[in-house]
Amino acid sequence: MTIADARPESDAAIPRSQWVRVCALTDLEPERGRAALVGGTQIALFLTHERRVHAVSNYDPYSGAHVISRGIVGTRQNAPTVASPMYKQVFDLRTGSCLDTQGKEPRTLAVWPVAVQDGDVYVRSEELT
Repeated sequence: MTIADARPESDAAIPRSQWVRVCALTDLEPERGRAALVGGTQIALFLTHERRVHAVSNYDPYSGAHVISRGIVGTRQNAPTVASPMYKQVFDLRTGSCLDTQGKEPRTLAVWPVAVQDGDVYVRSEELT
């Protein structure tokens, strides 16, 4: 799963050895990206108006810059998306798939599972390199 409901689930404990706390949920603004460095990997976090948190790579595979967190958040056919601020490719925040390649070869963003508990946002650490 690459998304998490932002409502805290106090009854479901998150195994601390598998998950890394990234930030407080209050550090995220709806429809705005935030960059974070986790285990040497830059990730981009997004909180949607539906109160879902998504974690994708902050690395834009088309420009080679770490800028995805600065992208424009939107939707395409009910899929939450982010458009790269560099060349405007549009990525699905749930899968990392590029929905609009702007005439280039298809590339994807890495995605990570996210959990929210007691007001904190966690990403699954064993999937980070």
